[in-house]
Amino acid sequence: MVADQFFGIFGADPVINGLIGGLVIAGFNLLGASLVFVWRNPSERALNGALGFAAGVMLAASFTSLIIPGIETYSNGNPIPVLVGVALGALFLDRSDILVPHAHYLLTGRRRADAANPGQWVGVDDERLSGVILFILAITLHNMPEGLAVGVGFGSGDLSAAIPLMLAIGIQNIPEGLAVSVAAINAGLDKRFYAAFAGIRSGIVEVPLAVLGAYAVVSVSALLPYAMGFAAGAMLFVISDEIIPETHTSGYERIATLGTVFGAIVMLYLDISLG
Repeated sequence: MVADQFFGIFGADPVINGLIGGLVIAGFNLLGASLVFVWRNPSERALNGALGFAAGVMLAASFTSLIIPGIETYSNGNPIPVLVGVALGALFLDRSDILVPHAHYLLTGRRRADAANPGQWVGVDDERLSGVILFILAITLHNMPEGLAVGVGFGSGDLSAAIPLMLAIGIQNIPEGLAVSVAAINAGLDKRFYAAFAGIRSGIVEVPLAVLGAYAVVSVSALLPYAMGFAAGAMLFVISDEIIPETHTSGYERIATLGTVFGAIVMLYLDISLG
């Protein structure tokens, strides 16, 4: 099994395994960002389909690798701790919108009327430095749940669930990294600079959070079901509030929907075949 091979290479320390998981998903993000060197001008149709795929992977992973194991294995069938964590994770992402705009607002330039403080960042595009700073903050916030989810998965000690989760989040980081690079290039940033910066930025966020997530649940085992729910709730919020709405605004809704279904299928296959 893949879990046995992983155990043989990296050992059984959940924190070390969380570090490895964080490095892997950051590497996938860098790969996606670097695709701009060979795929210089992907169409909006292709990007919507790819982001739909990422949403499907995250959606299935939230349930198969976090919510269901959290309830069945780590809460002895009691759903309350996990569901509390789901609510807190979603609330955290919702309130974070007060501080920075939605990540996909910065990718598309379109702001929804129900966004928190809708007038706060009016005219931000007129100030390049402010725009870049906001861009970094928003995408960083977007990546936080993913790093935390991988860390919590490895912190549980269940490699059969953590490895598919790591691979799923890594795979969905590829189209996400590409989409962010394309947006940054369209905003005038240099390709070589941003492709390198995207990988460094994702590592700065995802790797420490993966380690923190693993360490937290190892140190305080009672936190595990809450942490699993929190990571799942945060990912569900990103899917529903950012990715899916933005892939359904440019006329390629069917492609995005098919991408979402395919992403869910891929995650379910990984969960079963590697678990």
